[in-house]
Amino acid sequence: MPMFVSSPASGGHAAAPSTETGHATSARQAEVEIDSLRLLQGQREVRIRHGNEWYRLRHTRNDKLILTK
Repeated sequence: MPMFVSSPASGGHAAAPSTETGHATSARQAEVEIDSLRLLQGQREVRIRHGNEWYRLRHTRNDKLILTK
């Protein structure tokens, strides 16, 4: 399954000052989006390691995601 990458909408954020070429530079880098289906891979719960810590990502019956330590 492919990873989706998108640029955030401006959302009222001002662009960074213009460069010498006259083009505005982006104040933020593109955000990475990963579909929950890719993370869960058909499971209701997965464990995620972040550094030395483990977290649980659960998909509830109410179609919500809960991340717990």
